[in-house]
Amino acid sequence: MPIPLVNSIASWYLKKRFHQIELFLKYPNDVQNELLLDLIDIAKDTQIGKQYDFESINNYRTFSERIPVSTYEEYQDAIERSRKGEHNIFWPTPIKWFAKSSGTTNAKSKFIPVSPESLEDCHYAAGKDLLCMYLNNNEGSQMFTGKSLRLGGSKELYRKNGTVFGDLSAILIDNMPFWAEFSSTPSSKVSLLNDWEYKMQTIVDETINENVTSLTGVPSWMLVLLNNVLETTNKQNLFDIWPNLEVYFHGGVSFTPYIDQYKAILPKKEFKYYESYNASEGFFAIQDKNDSSELLLMLDYGIFYEFIPMETYGTSEEKIIPLSEVEIGKNYAVIITTNAGLWRYKIGDTVRFTSINPYRIKVSGRTKHYINVFGEELIIENAENALKLVCKKTKAEIVDFTAAPIFMEGKEKGAHEWLIEFKTPPKDINYFNELLDNALKSLNSDYEAKRYNNITLNKPKINIARTHLFYDWLKEKDKLGGQHKIPRLSNTRDYIEELLILNIKKH
Repeated sequence: MPIPLVNSIASWYLKKRFHQIELFLKYPNDVQNELLLDLIDIAKDTQIGKQYDFESINNYRTFSERIPVSTYEEYQDAIERSRKGEHNIFWPTPIKWFAKSSGTTNAKSKFIPVSPESLEDCHYAAGKDLLCMYLNNNEGSQMFTGKSLRLGGSKELYRKNGTVFGDLSAILIDNMPFWAEFSSTPSSKVSLLNDWEYKMQTIVDETINENVTSLTGVPSWMLVLLNNVLETTNKQNLFDIWPNLEVYFHGGVSFTPYIDQYKAILPKKEFKYYESYNASEGFFAIQDKNDSSELLLMLDYGIFYEFIPMETYGTSEEKIIPLSEVEIGKNYAVIITTNAGLWRYKIGDTVRFTSINPYRIKVSGRTKHYINVFGEELIIENAENALKLVCKKTKAEIVDFTAAPIFMEGKEKGAHEWLIEFKTPPKDINYFNELLDNALKSLNSDYEAKRYNNITLNKPKINIARTHLFYDWLKEKDKLGGQHKIPRLSNTRDYIEELLILNIKKH
């Protein structure tokens, strides 16, 4: 397709879409309430609709009083029945697709329903919006003169009972319109290969001679791929291979620990990074401005949002609020109701609002991934920002990390134990540790209070991980690629103990 034609089609779509975006920017709570009532009306004749008498629900208050908040465990039986081919349980449209997700690196898998509506009106709509926002902000873009290098999940699609499950990225690639295949590399066949290590080299071989203009994928695994590309071609930076590369669309994990390593291999100042916030359950937010660290919450993808303030989460005072009641700077657990039949579902993520006009967010962590054994309430955002500050000061580079509590024994105080794999280690690990401790104090007043005069917490303990430790651990768990990741923080020592044992073994 000629580039001017592609740009004019994109421009037409952009103008049409911007009118809809303006609507939810101007009337966010009206748009959300209307969407909720639409979802209730569509599903009124399903089993769940009849169970909770959706027919008589005509406002948010009744909805919130009648329908309980749920987790995957509470949904599991209904999902298993749906996977076996039973219809009309929680959504009227037959559901063929299920996104296999670990959510965490627990062995147990989740199978998240992906309806035709969520595929089209949420996931694909968001992909188009992301491109449109990028093009709108960068009018001279030549992105469509080349191909997008996409790095999707490494799992095959498994078919059973007429339903299909696999990584969300594999489902999206498998359902893409035919024209998307022409603008992407590697081919769908290679993208869906199951053997991660074989697949990586195959992608390198297939893409190094293409005119790649954009990158799409999870930062941790994309970095592995890009370093393989540089190693194979014996080049110093990616512009020597792909001179027209202009943007990296990323999501899935926080970009904070990786940004400096990307800037080292993508040294042009004008190179752009665009972030999105999506999961198997839906596509939630998009970076809509150049060089922004905030994400615009998208309110018309068939997802209705509610939030739990984290200070009440899991307590008898737990409070659930609609979007209209959120406050800037507070940490919230996210609850969604979706056009795939998830009703008041806890997705396990936490966000902070940076603006409420429009609603902009930053992803702050996971409801289960934090350390709060001693009342320190250390969240992933604290840990990653502290490490970024310390790495800058010590010129260190991190590949991966995890942290866990050291529990109190007898008169011995507690502490946090860190296991960090460095690409470039600091010259003095004790100085690094001191800086990390101080950075955490500056970012988290609860941590600072517990560390004051070593009242509750001793200073952190840092272990240096051998090269490829985290990669080997994921490989042992059969979790290479896709959106699999190490839990950054844990309230137990389960992960760190396994990793410390593996750290001693030679690979």
